[in-house]
Amino acid sequence: MSAMHVAGISAEQEQAPKSAPRLKRQSLSGRPLASAAPERIPGGQCRVAIVGLGTVGGAVARLLSQSGAAHPLRLSHVCNRKIARKRVDGMPSRVVWTESLQRVLDSDADVIVELIGGLEPARELVASALRKGKSVVTANKQLIAYFGSELLALARDNRQYLGFGASVAGGVPVLSALQHGLAGDRLAEIRGILNGTCNYILSRIEQAGASFAAALAEAQNAGFAEADPTADIDGHDAAAKLAILARVGLKIAISPDQVHRQSIRKVDVIDFEHAHELGCTIRQLSTAQLYDGCAYLGVQPSLVPQSSPFAKVSGSQNLVVSTGEFGGETSFGGYGAGGNPTAVAVISDILQAAAYRRNPDTLPDEAPVAPCELTQDVEAPQYLRFVVRDRPGIIAALATVFSRHQLNLYAVLQKPGHPSSALPFVITLEPCAQSRLAAALDEIGRFDFHVQQPIAMPILA
Repeated sequence: MSAMHVAGISAEQEQAPKSAPRLKRQSLSGRPLASAAPERIPGGQCRVAIVGLGTVGGAVARLLSQSGAAHPLRLSHVCNRKIARKRVDGMPSRVVWTESLQRVLDSDADVIVELIGGLEPARELVASALRKGKSVVTANKQLIAYFGSELLALARDNRQYLGFGASVAGGVPVLSALQHGLAGDRLAEIRGILNGTCNYILSRIEQAGASFAAALAEAQNAGFAEADPTADIDGHDAAAKLAILARVGLKIAISPDQVHRQSIRKVDVIDFEHAHELGCTIRQLSTAQLYDGCAYLGVQPSLVPQSSPFAKVSGSQNLVVSTGEFGGETSFGGYGAGGNPTAVAVISDILQAAAYRRNPDTLPDEAPVAPCELTQDVEAPQYLRFVVRDRPGIIAALATVFSRHQLNLYAVLQKPGHPSSALPFVITLEPCAQSRLAAALDEIGRFDFHVQQPIAMPILA
């Protein structure tokens, strides 16, 4: 751990990696520590160290430091780069402010809260804390999505608690509900709106008639989107969250890199006009579904009926709907981002860690997870939008390709008032497999009448 330097801390900046390095189990777990079981804390207090004092870290620190707070938690350390700039009034004088990760690891803190984001040094920080007999709470979705299995195994080996309830949907307690509240059911599907940035952008295109570029700029100016929004709008952020939901709810081990992703960049005003004509709107929808012994995981813009609860989700709110064999549909909604909502989830996990440390025999066993074969052949109705240089025979040419790939047309939609040099129109297809649709679109994309490449979106039945 001596090689870990504070320069690696970047408060809450989570970038979706193009490919994640494989965590070598032998570099983390080793042999279980003989002294790893937590000591019971005199007076029932639990000492908490926060690493990363960004928006969420600051909110957690404030909640921990409130006078008269009815909980056994005591803030002991705050660690961040350039800590002098991060000092705030109202913190207890006993709090140690430091830039040294090693000082936190060597401290008497019982629980370390990791809020620096990204994969490194977060991964090594969490691993070292668990090896040193400290419980860990994190809101780091990338860390749990890529390395959750290894870190949870390390926590069990060292008899420590690892909480990550804030890593998905912020203040919505969906992970604990899936893990405990619905433990008696067999879940077959989880769907959700998991990214507030995309939801904001799509809402502005729909409500203000803005272009994608204008809606993105508005989201950035309002603080809803990062300067580099790639992780959000191209689906990396939601894919990591979906992988965690699939692990907890469906008991399958999936890497975010295995999740099918489609960007919202091509969605335009004309798509909302046609969606409304079909009684729908457009949302970035994340789906994890068990299907004939396989699993489908996808993040993509989708048409959802106006009657669907997903159509009513706005701003930074999230909505997750699980479907069980016995319990049917269960919905979890609320604010999925922001300092205070996420801090509530973090504090809840710290309280769980503190309860375990008071009674180490209560460490919960994680339900077993296993790899699962993936499929792209889940069938759904499809919306296809084309922009072409108009000429006779275009529909016939498309219909010929669809027929060759056994795809059935359902309807053709076209709005007046557009020039023949860039004419948009929509074709909807009856339910079809993604693999057949992809093969047809590959062939269609080679026609010379396109002004823009076609966009395809599933229609939620």
